[in-house]
Amino acid sequence: MSITAAMVKELRELTGAGMMDCKTALTETNGHMEEAVDWLRKKGISKADKKADRTAAEGLIGVDGGVREAVVVEVNSETDFVARNAAFQEIVSNVAKVALAFGGETDQVASAKYPGSDKSVTDVIKDAIGTIGENMSFRRSAKLSVENGAVATYVHNAVADGLGKLGVLVAIETTGDAQAAGAFARQVAMHVAATNPLALKAEDVDASAVEREKAIFSDQARQSGKPENIIEKMVEGRMRKFYEEVVLLKQAFVINPDVTVEQALKDAEKQIGAPATITGYLRFALGEGIEKEASDFAAEVAATVKK
Repeated sequence: MSITAAMVKELRELTGAGMMDCKTALTETNGHMEEAVDWLRKKGISKADKKADRTAAEGLIGVDGGVREAVVVEVNSETDFVARNAAFQEIVSNVAKVALAFGGETDQVASAKYPGSDKSVTDVIKDAIGTIGENMSFRRSAKLSVENGAVATYVHNAVADGLGKLGVLVAIETTGDAQAAGAFARQVAMHVAATNPLALKAEDVDASAVEREKAIFSDQARQSGKPENIIEKMVEGRMRKFYEEVVLLKQAFVINPDVTVEQALKDAEKQIGAPATITGYLRFALGEGIEKEASDFAAEVAATVKK
């Protein structure tokens, strides 16, 4: 399989490894991106332990909510210039209001009536393309709610009220003081923005991701030449560390790294006045998973690929 400059660029962005190492990894794995990431990690070359999608699209993330419910939406534009446009920001805020009223499910929100209009959200955005002069789209939305307790919102580097490039929701179920629960939930939302956990609890981590990590750790441990029983204990220890890195409740709390999020929640129950449970979180980063045209960086690595 021919290894292209774009492939080398993507692997370099995913791992932080050098261009030649990326080319070698892709060659060794016949161009399979995930296998190439694992190949680099096994060789100790990758600078990133977790695969991260570095691609991005422009636009805004919007949040809206009440005490016991909140939504997060993403509306995309072609350029950041349009994202700073007041008319575009108003559209994103209104889409968030629609999502809060109609349950947050993406298709349902897209077909719901836009505020002050007889047209759907999708049609209003299509109409705005002509006036704003740039392609735009409503990509996704989601909602969290609790029967008792609070749902907090957080927008990182907000450009306007409830609008930014990264939005987080955190739900806490409790019969205690909702205001105190909401204050702590907002701290957890800030934590989620910073750490991007894979799951709320260890048992929620995707089984394939767990098996993949175990396989990588096993290969790394075997390179030490130690007996299998020692290797097994080494893998168990590394998996515990893996869960501490990717599971929200097991992570060191960014507000106070001396305790985990789980322990911080227990401590917060004193102010809340009742047992409390984090029942869910949502994290929307602008453009995650959206492919963009290759940048000029591909030309910078083209010469390397041809060697």
